[in-house]
Amino acid sequence: MEPNADKLRGLCITSLDDEDDDETELPNQPLPASTVTVAAAASGYDDGDEDEEAEVMLGFLEKPKHPGLLLRHLFPSKAGGIPAWLDPVNLPTGNSSCCGFCGEPLHFVLQIYAPIESNAAAFHRTLFMFMCPSMACLHRDQHKQWTRNQGNPRRSVRVFRCQLPRTNVFYSSEPPSRNNSDKPLCAGAALCHWCGTWKGDKICGGCKKSRYCSEKHQALHWRSGHKNDCLQIINSSEASSSVLPAVGKVPARTSWPEYQIAIDDEVDLDSDGCDEDSSKSLVMQKHGKPDDTMQSWMDQFEADADNQCWAYFQERVSRAPEQVLRYCRDPNVKPLWALSAGRPSNPDIPSCSYCKGPLCYEFQIMPQLLYYFGVRNEPDSLDWATIVVYTCQGSCDQNISYKEEFAWVQLYPTSISRP
Repeated sequence: MEPNADKLRGLCITSLDDEDDDETELPNQPLPASTVTVAAAASGYDDGDEDEEAEVMLGFLEKPKHPGLLLRHLFPSKAGGIPAWLDPVNLPTGNSSCCGFCGEPLHFVLQIYAPIESNAAAFHRTLFMFMCPSMACLHRDQHKQWTRNQGNPRRSVRVFRCQLPRTNVFYSSEPPSRNNSDKPLCAGAALCHWCGTWKGDKICGGCKKSRYCSEKHQALHWRSGHKNDCLQIINSSEASSSVLPAVGKVPARTSWPEYQIAIDDEVDLDSDGCDEDSSKSLVMQKHGKPDDTMQSWMDQFEADADNQCWAYFQERVSRAPEQVLRYCRDPNVKPLWALSAGRPSNPDIPSCSYCKGPLCYEFQIMPQLLYYFGVRNEPDSLDWATIVVYTCQGSCDQNISYKEEFAWVQLYPTSISRP
């Protein structure tokens, strides 16, 4: 594996071009639950199967013109910032909100609004991903996922599914008008005043006003200025909203930049080649007809499953280099793997923890998301090849607001470890 690392790194995804200054504001777009029309997101090198045909939707990040477009009652798909909880009251708590290795509160990564028309209980349906920002924890997570633990294993990446019927206590049964008159039917739970993400179960012992999800966030808030604010609140005859910071005013260092996720169909994007010979094009495009030396190298290249898989991954991604998300809930479709190594077999994918039914691939996040989040190339900075999410095929409704689904982490060759 190691001798091929340099070759794979040589085929790495290049930096994005300058962004287009022209912006088009699109309404929040729900993703299709299951459709069939386009080349599947399979690598083409798994078990010799041919690619299935299914509609693959791609997610791209763009800055919203109006922050109000990302409020929960407009059912957004978004990345970074703080989550727009679908059920704003019954949030994940306890160990579910923390990294299973370092114990720190998880950071919000993204959410996808993906209702299922054929399931009345999933008229509204959103998937939420959270992650520990420590690469050391992600390494341990990648190792832990091979244990095939059917219980509640420690994870640094967590995905939750929340769904609601059309008639519910939180939102109108009518679609949003999007004219600034839309409002949720009720308020949500009090959130942490530091991260704005998790439920604020802990209350400041001084002012009795500020709320926190953890002792660490309480300490960070105290050192960042709440020490003075707390005294002002205590000495004031009545607490002023100007003294106590509003939830959602999250310090930039505690969350990743906020974006709206725009959805596009992969079939609508330009493609110079879609056949199985596409891996060769990366070698041929600058060399023309290969000589004996080049042909020998190509033969060796094609014999290496990881190089071949990576070349196909690179070719597929090159059709839309800015994609940060791939979505397709067709049960016959496979993820687009970056490498042959580090992929799960069927026994590695557990059953649904709630209904015991099968899980199916639904979406994956791509390494370009790190570029948008401004993740630097430092020793403990996050890095991944792809993170693939499997969800309950029946999208079961078990009277639990936030059901945890299964994420599979694939790292680059120098990081892959398997017990």
